[in-house]
Amino acid sequence: MSALDIRDVRKSFGALCAVDGLSLKVEQGEVLGFLGPNGAGKTTTISMAVGLLAPDAGEINLGGAGSPTTPGVRRGVGVAPQSLAIYDELTADQNLRFFGSLYGLSSNDRKRRADELLEFAGLSDRRGDRAKTFSGGMKRRLNLAAALMHEPQLILLDEPSVGVDPQSRNAIFEMVEQLRGEGRTIVYTTHYMEEAQRLCDRVAVIDRGKLLALGSVDELIGAHGGQSLVTVRRAAGEEQVQSDDPARDLAKLMQSGDVLEVRVERPSLEAVFLNLTGRSLRD
Repeated sequence: MSALDIRDVRKSFGALCAVDGLSLKVEQGEVLGFLGPNGAGKTTTISMAVGLLAPDAGEINLGGAGSPTTPGVRRGVGVAPQSLAIYDELTADQNLRFFGSLYGLSSNDRKRRADELLEFAGLSDRRGDRAKTFSGGMKRRLNLAAALMHEPQLILLDEPSVGVDPQSRNAIFEMVEQLRGEGRTIVYTTHYMEEAQRLCDRVAVIDRGKLLALGSVDELIGAHGGQSLVTVRRAAGEEQVQSDDPARDLAKLMQSGDVLEVRVERPSLEAVFLNLTGRSLRD
């Protein structure tokens, strides 16, 4: 049974079609990346997956339990939205206990989970400080911790590393990797290639509300990355060849001798992204 099953979902806002017939399944225990440019429909899809928005058409099913618009089903999901869902005037500890109370956790369970998650997020030493005194990275980590208070098996993270320093960004990556190690299912929306490459078992490339490609990073590069660039430098200058088989073509180039340097530039996930979504600016 899939953790999240999205079937032919559509959502429009007036004349704008934000999600256009999107279908995909998120398997239990995987990290699925949602990769797309600004306005691709990522946040709208996440909002429907957690029941904040109802689709105009199609169906969303969470772990076989039903639609996320049903409160009892929605309780099995944790979400860290792109717009921070924490309260600046509350301390880190108070924020977590408040969110625990919304899920009906007992006082003892709220304390236990807050202690665990403050440690998990690297915020134990700041538990008594108001969130308004935190850096952007600390707020992002607290935002993620709040999504985990009720121990959900499906976690939806919408651009969780936006605007954070490199240390906090790496800490967020490590948190996601630990959650995957615990068998949690994670949907991770981003437009940063290196995040998707490091964290995601599979990547869904979406644009204008449509699914353009789905697979592992290697599968996507193989199908949509284009050719490798083989460069051989000789005393007389450089020779470059676009190649589908760089090992074969490099061997041919080496036969001529007088080779000073060789380079093979393989296609990347960024090349996949640009080939599928285009190179025009999205401001």
